Amino acid sequence: MRLGMTATAYLAGPDVFLPNAAAHAARKVEICRQYGLRGLPPLNEDIETAAAKTLNEASLNEASLKEAPDNASGVWQSIYEKDIAMMGRCDIIIANLTPFGGASADAGTLIEVGWFLGQRKPIFGYSNNSESFEQRMRRQLGDGHADLGIEGFHLPDNLMIVGAVLSGGYPIFVPTDGKARGIDALDVFEACAAAAAQVVAAGAFAGRR
Repeated sequence: MRLGMTATAYLAGPDVFLPNAAAHAARKVEICRQYGLRGLPPLNEDIETAAAKTLNEASLNEASLKEAPDNASGVWQSIYEKDIAMMGRCDIIIANLTPFGGASADAGTLIEVGWFLGQRKPIFGYSNNSESFEQRMRRQLGDGHADLGIEGFHLPDNLMIVGAVLSGGYPIFVPTDGKARGIDALDVFEACAAAAAQVVAAGAFAGRR
């Protein structure tokens, strides 16, 4: 594992769905650079452009419409394979675990966290929401499901996610002021990146693989 002065960090998270995803990713990369890390965001601009072109062309005639599903399948598989390859080139992951579309973090991001755990590569994570997972789940389920058991550990997310991140040496970073932020806020990300850089600089994971 390349844990010298510079390590490559896979910048996972639902940030890729932002309308200004490329500009936002550039800001995260710059923050990483300031702390001696090389940030690598999994942007899919070129692949998504190709997908849009495929679907636009397919809409021009009825015969092409029959081919569109196969072409679309090739696009998402290309994104998957590209992201796996990118993760393979990275030393650590810094994951945006802000709740997305529900009480927990983005599903795709969690798959990526699991991949890094399986590879025994350091995991760092942050959330722009300081509310506990239990609180969010209770609100999402409502009174109609009050009889369901929910983790009562007052953690920022499901205990398996928290445990995976803790293996990196730090808990999930959350806002210290207790105020929620949007998925694009960067102050908590910066604190997380700074901590990751400290671990990398100390060579704390040099012997893990």
